Amino acid sequence: GIKWMSSLEAKFEDTKDKKPTAEKLERLRREKINRFRNQHRINIQGTDLPDPIATFEQLQKEYKVHPKIMENIQAAGFHVPTPIQMQAIPVMLHGRELLASAPTGSGKTLAFCIPLLTHLKQPRNKGFRALIISPTRELASQTHRELVKLAEGTGFRIHMIHKAAEAAKKFGPKSSKKF
Repeated sequence: GIKWMSSLEAKFEDTKDKKPTAEKLERLRREKINRFRNQHRINIQGTDLPDPIATFEQLQKEYKVHPKIMENIQAAGFHVPTPIQMQAIPVMLHGRELLASAPTGSGKTLAFCIPLLTHLKQPRNKGFRALIISPTRELASQTHRELVKLAEGTGFRIHMIHKAAEAAKKFGPKSSKKF
């Protein structure tokens, strides 16, 4: 059938259909995020996951990452996050556990060092506050080097320990009991 209505009713009918609902806005936001993840080949599993970042500037705005760390990121020549950084950094900044896989040279070290320093907030004289265990000396050296560059000017002291005997000499004989 034909539906008859006045022009006033027709205007009301048009505006009623165009008003976005909260569910529709949320669905559109999720679609946009999924397109972004697909575009950058980010595969993620889990529930209630934080949205990926598109720029490093978002870290300061949304997560209050220390300005000096942000400065060090720029100084190191990092302008746009890599796909692993886009998703892993927000996940870790939300205090979530993470198992990530990405090719060599994709930025995994920076992806976990930024949240690490952000969670520590500021230096304290309380001994070792974070520990990164690496399977090889080469990876340990690379991680140490990147962390030193990233933490420059923040007051954090970054150490690399090869052997327990060396640690005892460097940090004192009671270091194994103390830390």
